[in-house]
Amino acid sequence: MSNTNRSGRGKNRRNSAAPQGKGNASASRQPSQSTQPTRPSPSQSGKEVRSRGASLSGVRSKGRTRESASIEGLPVSKNEETVIEIIGMNHDGEGVGRADGYTLFVQGALPGETVRVRVMKTKKQYGYAKLLEIVKASPDRVSAPCPIYDQCGGCQIQHMSYTGQLAWKRQLVIDNLQRIGKLNVLTEDETQAAHSEQSPLDEQIDEHTVQTNESNHIRLRLEGVMNEEDTEHGIRVLPTMGMDEPWRYRNKAQVPIGVTEGGLVGGFYAKGSHRIIDMETCLIQHEHNDEVVAKVKEIGSHLGISAYNEETGRGLLRHVVVKKAFRTGEMMLVLVTNGRDIQHKDEWIGSIREAIPQVASICQNVNKKQTNVIFGDETRVLWGRDVIYDYIGDVQFAISPRSFYQVNPVQTEVLYGKTVEYAGLSGKETVIDAYCGIGTISLFLAQHADQVYGVEIVPEAIEDARSNAMLNEMRNVKFEVGASEDVIPRWKEQGIEADVIVVDPPRKGCDPRLLDTILEMKPERVVYVSCNPSTLARDLRVLEDGGYRTVEVTPVDMFPHTVHVEAVVGMQRIDT
Repeated sequence: MSNTNRSGRGKNRRNSAAPQGKGNASASRQPSQSTQPTRPSPSQSGKEVRSRGASLSGVRSKGRTRESASIEGLPVSKNEETVIEIIGMNHDGEGVGRADGYTLFVQGALPGETVRVRVMKTKKQYGYAKLLEIVKASPDRVSAPCPIYDQCGGCQIQHMSYTGQLAWKRQLVIDNLQRIGKLNVLTEDETQAAHSEQSPLDEQIDEHTVQTNESNHIRLRLEGVMNEEDTEHGIRVLPTMGMDEPWRYRNKAQVPIGVTEGGLVGGFYAKGSHRIIDMETCLIQHEHNDEVVAKVKEIGSHLGISAYNEETGRGLLRHVVVKKAFRTGEMMLVLVTNGRDIQHKDEWIGSIREAIPQVASICQNVNKKQTNVIFGDETRVLWGRDVIYDYIGDVQFAISPRSFYQVNPVQTEVLYGKTVEYAGLSGKETVIDAYCGIGTISLFLAQHADQVYGVEIVPEAIEDARSNAMLNEMRNVKFEVGASEDVIPRWKEQGIEADVIVVDPPRKGCDPRLLDTILEMKPERVVYVSCNPSTLARDLRVLEDGGYRTVEVTPVDMFPHTVHVEAVVGMQRIDT
């Protein structure tokens, strides 16, 4: 779940940097089919992708000859054109093809396609190529509906059908579990058969369980695996849980502001730069977020509000942040400014209130630092309340200007519901929630457990967590500031024994000392909520070697049309 993007995120942190509308990330990469760190890549333009079935004559006529390429030991050379088959897709959403055994990454190509490409860059073991022509298209190829898709980079796989996206994300999780974790994953047929075999047991559970049918259902299912004689068990990876309507799902927009001769502009940074491209609509943002940003730009331009200039450090308005509560309909507007004084403040606020009546809170955050961090240290209310309210399931949350809140509330409920299910709670358990953030998962668990303990290293997040517990009148949950690997052993010394431990770490995964702590605590079950399949696989390997079995994994699509995927994992201790 989200996150400095749930793409490089500090998950569940009060001031984490969620994805800024339409940005792009970059990092180092290693050659692989399924787990490649992101990097800036050439955009695919509509003019470059020609109709299928075009002529292949002269494919290898450009660039250096095969003979000169072979002298360097590579089958292709820079600027050479070639036809390749795309055999997979890495986790950046780039197609992976082979040219005489040499790996080429191709932005915009899909698995199963035959494409003509131009080699743009070569390294010893792999290279990058530009898509020129689709010779044979994938059945999953669709036209991206976003008019600025090629320029933006915030959504990497809009050109892939949603059904195809869900299948690929499941396979991405499987590939990492097998390649990095060296774990045995059941085939799709075996997974379906395993669920069919569970049906009689499920019926017995439903007949004899009075308290919590669904929780005991999963608890006995997890425990039942431990009775298998075959120690070489297989992990069930279920189909990715997607959305019925995978558009307009984001409840938060963070838009950098610039200026042109026509007034204020705001949208996203062009790939590989901090040049702001104006944007009227984003198809993964809630429509009201687009409307608020557009109105703020219009009113600000009319009033002569200046935009912040990164080079000179001058100008007022840096970012516009909008938060939308899906359940209550309330909205919060945060103006991030380079200084405290706002010209025409009263007129600006009045115009915003008149144009956008659903806005319940208008705040100002002051950030005078020359930094790409969005928020500064000072936040004040210009009009309305200091928070807006929303619900995930039956749990109410207060959302402040800088507090973290999952950006896809619909799928968050799905994610947390699966977490509670894998915890297998009967109402008598003690649960520890490591990396608890503002207490979102903790409060979900507290509805079904006897006692929940949450730990988080960010003090402000714990303040929010305690406030949300009070808001929901939940007294069976306790929060403490600190590193999980330090606090949890201290709890154990105080006599606190956990039946279930839930971890929801950032992209880097669990701290090794926390994994050691879990193995020392020996809870019956561990539930791992992951936003990064590679670090998930690494950590599961450690827990498996320490006496746990990975029973079931459910991928959850929190960010449709992007390459990111969450996964919830149910684990059981072998000796229970």
